[in-house]
Parts: sequence; structure tokens; C-alpha cells
Amino acid sequence: MKSIIRNTSLMAALLLLRPATGMAQDISQIAKSDPLIITGAVGTQNTYYYSSIGSGFASPMSNSFYANLNISLYGFSMPFSLYYSNNNLDFNYPHISFNVSPTYKNWTLHFGRSSMPFNSYIFNTSFNGVGVEYRGARLRFGAFYGQLRNAINDDPANPRARMPQYKRTGWGLKLGYGTSKNYLDLYVFRAKDRPGSIDEAWHSRISAQENLVLGLRGCVGLKEWVSLSTNVSMSALTSDLNSDRLEVEKIDKYRNIFDARYSSLMRFAGDANLNFSLKGFNASLFYRLVQPDYSSLGVRYMSNNYHALGIMASTSLLNKVMLSANFSGQEDNLTDKQLYTTRCFVYSANASTRIGQSLTLSAGYNGYLQSQGDGTVRVNDTTRVHRVMHSFSLTPSYTLSGQSTDHTFSVSMNYSQNKDLNKFSNGESDVKTFSVGTSYNLNVKSIETDFTASVNHQQSRGYRTRYNSEVLSMGVSRSFLKERNLTTSVDINFCNNKVEGQSRNFSIGANMAANLILKKVHNFSFMAGYNRYQDTNISEDNTSFGADELSVSLNYTYTFSLFSIMSKAHKAEKEKKTM
Repeated sequence: MKSIIRNTSLMAALLLLRPATGMAQDISQIAKSDPLIITGAVGTQNTYYYSSIGSGFASPMSNSFYANLNISLYGFSMPFSLYYSNNNLDFNYPHISFNVSPTYKNWTLHFGRSSMPFNSYIFNTSFNGVGVEYRGARLRFGAFYGQLRNAINDDPANPRARMPQYKRTGWGLKLGYGTSKNYLDLYVFRAKDRPGSIDEAWHSRISAQENLVLGLRGCVGLKEWVSLSTNVSMSALTSDLNSDRLEVEKIDKYRNIFDARYSSLMRFAGDANLNFSLKGFNASLFYRLVQPDYSSLGVRYMSNNYHALGIMASTSLLNKVMLSANFSGQEDNLTDKQLYTTRCFVYSANASTRIGQSLTLSAGYNGYLQSQGDGTVRVNDTTRVHRVMHSFSLTPSYTLSGQSTDHTFSVSMNYSQNKDLNKFSNGESDVKTFSVGTSYNLNVKSIETDFTASVNHQQSRGYRTRYNSEVLSMGVSRSFLKERNLTTSVDINFCNNKVEGQSRNFSIGANMAANLILKKVHNFSFMAGYNRYQDTNISEDNTSFGADELSVSLNYTYTFSLFSIMSKAHKAEKEKKTM
């Protein structure tokens, strides 16, 4: 039975061979490109893990094998990959994807799994289909059609069935004109679920949807130092394609574009920014509004039912001190139909400077204030949400470089407070945390070795509780051999955690690593780590719990050039380097 499972897993892994490219191919460079280059890599990863308390959450022995092959034909890249692991015995759904995006001058074509940026309220996912883009000096154009997501179907009678989803297809158009300072872009996006893509028994539990979104994005320079930009969208969403159609004469002629039904909603989302840019000073005033139930089937997730107003500013004093600050407020429950209304304010200020060539200083403050108001229900004063959070940080760093050694010393300090401002609160959720850490790095140039050490302390106080943590770390790293192709590192860590009056935990860990590269094609790496934990329950005498963990990993990768027919220019360049 095990052999059958392994064979099934291997066959699934073989199906994982997937041609894919991550960058567009420029057709105008075909004549200058290499006619044929075939390169690849094979490797293995092997890990051993042991724990004295068992290995229920990790496999004692993990082995994997992978192979990559890349075929480059006149600049078109077609990579293939194979991956097999003994931990992947339940792999039943291999992923197959393909993408080719050739370019010629201002044109780009998309085939397969691709992406095309749209208005942020409309479309930000990938599609599997075809697309075209044109980007001229002022004119821009784009269009695509494809599948937005695959169907997930399972047996409705199975109590452990996966949550189904319909196959979703869509298309989009975008047209823009202008420069980076003055421009106007129009967007159209339509998506629709395919009801027949999943078992009909699921239709009563999950509804197929349809969506049409129109968007506009633009910017105009009012003066050389001030500009106004906007980004707005209107979304018509049918949440259930089984609902009855709206029989309205005025909208019948648009049914080929969007089939309005009783479950259809039209909602708005948008923002506007007033931007100022003076010598040494930048600022932006923004307003954002997203109506309740606004949604686009081309956006993975988006909050709605809120509006926000804010300002951001940054400046430089004497080209030495950088200052920045922002303040924004947000409120939900735009239609007063929620039980309560939530208001939030976010504010921050940051400063950084460099003194001489060695000392840098940075400081910051972040704050958050949340309050709750009436909605359809009047807020009870004893349960009203009213909370504030503060966070202060200071980080000085000093670097001293010499002929034989380099020294870097830094300190980081942070204080944060989370406080309930409700006058009836007894402080059960209040928390104050202070942390301070120091680190030191020494580089000894004569032996090309780095030494590091750090100490960190954190103290948190809550309602009748106090938590302390101390961490000490030390490490050393060095390269060996003539070409410095062997790198090694060793580090050790001590950690002490204590909840006063309840428990204490002390742990020690050590790690070592080595990496060797031979003849630029063989890469060997070795990693080993050991951890020892000791827990003590203070409320029960002589009660202790110890655990040991050991992990060892050995990896190898071989990269190769299988075949090559290089262009004349490439050959000449290579011969010049070898001379």
C-alpha cells in the first residue's frame, strides 16, 4: 500500500512540470539574443529532527528532491520544475500554470497566468488567459480576458467536504492619457461565476455572483507645487444569480453588460488627495469613502462602510534632520444601521539624524485612539469601548571604522501602553511594556571574522501580572579557503522568561552552519541546531519539565549548462573576459 501511495505522489510530482516565466520577453531584442541556452539545477534537501517529547508536529526524517530546467530560445524563457518530497504523500492536485509575456516596443502581450494593474478598488488579482497592453509617451491602453479563479468542487454528502467555489471568468479594459503630473485613466471590469462549474447540490448553500465595475483615476497640477489626484469606482454586484431579474425597460438594453436582479447593489468607493511639494517640504491631505457593501470580484479583500480624513507631512531641517508626521481619523456606520459607531484616530511622528560620520539617531511615536458611539442602539456607559495606545522608540547607533577593525554599537529602547479609558474599567485589559536591547558587532579584518553579541530585556505589566524576559546572544562567522568559498557561523542563545508568581522558563540554544561552493556549480550546505528547555511551575513545588530538540540539515545543489548556442556578441564578450 505504501508503494502505491509513493508512486501516486511521484506521478503527481511529475505532473508538476510547469512552464512559467516571470518577466516579459522583448521581441525587438530577438536578433541580439542567444538562439538557444539550456540551463538547470538539481538538488536535494534532507533534514533530521529529534525531540525528547515526541515528534507529533514534525517528521523525524524529511527528504526532498527538486530539478529545474530553463530553456531560453531567442530571449523567450521557458522554465520547468519538478519537486518531490516524502512529506507530500497526500498531494492530489498538482498545480499547472503557464505564462508568456512578449514585448515589442510599446506593446506587451500576455498569455497564461498574468497580471495587469488596475484601479485599486477594481482589480488586483491575476488572471489566466490573454491580455494586451500599450504604453506610449502619453497614451495608455490595456485589455484582458481570462479565468480569475478555478472551481472547487467536492461531494456535498461528505461531512468533511471542502468549501466549494465557482469558476470565475472576467474581462477588463483600461484607457489612459497624460503624463505623470497630469493624466486621466478610465477602467471597466466585469466578472461572472459559472453556476455549472460545481455540483448543483451546492447551489442552495453558496450563490454564484456577477459584477460590473467602472473606475476613474486622474491627477491635475494646479500649480508647480500643488496637485489634486482622485481615484473613484462604481460597482454593481449581483450577489445571487438565481434571484429574479428586474423588469425595467430602461435597463433592459444593458443586460448584455450587466443583468440587474433583485439581489443587485450599486455602491461607490473613492479617494481624493491634495498634494503639496515645496523645497524641503512635502504634504498631502486625503479623504477616502467606501460605501457599505461595496465589493469588487477582482479584489481579494476590502473594508467598507467607512470614511476617513487625514494629513501626512515630511520635511528636512538643514539637510540633517528628517522629520515626518501623519494624522488620520476614520468612522464607520455611514448609514446608521449598525448597532454602534466606531471612531478611530491614528497619529505618528518620526525624526532621524546623522551626527558626523559615526553616530545616527532615530526616534518615533505612534498613537491610536478608539471610541464607540451610538448607532441603532444606545451605548451602555459601563461597556463603552474607549481605548488608547501609545508607543515611543529611540534608537542610537554608533559605527567606528579603522584599518584593522570595524565596531558597530547600537541601542534600541521602546515603551508602549495600552489603556482602557472607560471610567468604569478596572484595568483588566491594560498593559504596559518596556524593552531595551543592545548589540555589538566587531569585524577583525586581518582574519576576516565577524563577532556579534546582543542583550535584550523586556518587561510587561498587566492586571495583577508581571512578565520579564531576558535574551543573550553571541555569535561568530568567518570565510575560509583561497576563494573564500567556505563560510561558517556559530551562535549560542540564552533565554529566560518569567511570569511572577506563576512560572519560569529557561532555554539554551546553539546553532552552527557551513556553506561550501565548489567550481561555482556545486553548493553544499550544512545546518545543525540544539535547544534545551526547562519549565518550572512555581505554584507546585519540585515540578519541572525539560525538553531537548535536535535538528540537522544537509543540502546539495548542482547547477549546469546543458547546451548553448550563443549570439556573436555574447561569444565575443565571453572571449574578451577570458583573455
